[in-house]
Amino acid sequence: MTEAVAAARRSRITPEREAELYEAVLDLLREVGYDALTMDAVAARTRSSKATLYRQWGGKAQLVVKALRHGKPGHGEDIDTGSLRGDLHALVALEDDCTMERNSALMRGVAMAMHHNDDLRLAFRDQMVDPEMGGFRQVLQRAVDRGEVRPDCPAIDFLLHMMVGGFATRALLDDQPPTQAFLTSYIDAVVLPALGVQTD
Repeated sequence: MTEAVAAARRSRITPEREAELYEAVLDLLREVGYDALTMDAVAARTRSSKATLYRQWGGKAQLVVKALRHGKPGHGEDIDTGSLRGDLHALVALEDDCTMERNSALMRGVAMAMHHNDDLRLAFRDQMVDPEMGGFRQVLQRAVDRGEVRPDCPAIDFLLHMMVGGFATRALLDDQPPTQAFLTSYIDAVVLPALGVQTD
């Protein structure tokens, strides 16, 4: 099912109802995890028919990823502070520490589920990873255009990897959730120097 067809089908649902449904999906995901989440449970929680959910979203993987995408507070291409450091710090500031902790646990669970759910992995790449890569490319291109980053800098292709790495490994290595303070320090100490940007 193409994105255009899916959007046309979802257009029968009001934006308020769609947001309510996505929030319910994320709540269920936090409660039971991806593998135990069922369309029956989503239908019961949202007072929807299972047939409607399948007609609107096609399946569990597509619905879950759409809910994750909807829950994101903003996108990189919408931020332009005039400097790469400002843009990356602004991206981190989109979520407060409490929200970041909740979403970090949620994304860890989804990442584990992707290892044995190809439909989830493909939907996640299509709806989350590729758009994020596009947004980061725009942020970086503006930095290149301003002369902050050399166009041949080898670290350019790894910006998203570095950002995700800092976010994901905070819990793994330090047994603590990511915070705004940690991520802004990480950006200044690791990401920007790798891109050749001065932080003093």
